[in-house]
Amino acid sequence: MAFKAAFIFIAPETDEEIHNATINAPVVQLYVVGVKTYQEAEGVARKLVEQGIEAIELCAGFGVEGVARIKAAVRGKALVGVVRFDNHPGFDFKSGDDLF
Repeated sequence: MAFKAAFIFIAPETDEEIHNATINAPVVQLYVVGVKTYQEAEGVARKLVEQGIEAIELCAGFGVEGVARIKAAVRGKALVGVVRFDNHPGFDFKSGDDLF
């Protein structure tokens, strides 16, 4: 059985119902979901864990506070990792903590 993982990205005007995809590779089933707020990301993370996701990677738009919120939301039921830009080039070089 493939490892179940997810990647959550955050950006304004993103809709989790529209901006999502599943990639089925031989060793990993990867769910990709876009959200527009930290609060929405917390809910998505909880849903993903309920679906058997074992690891969640967060895009660089999540600042330190955002990562902590997702880690708290999954309550140890999935590993949480992060791609890191301290100042994201796609967000006018600001941290997600300043925006979301």
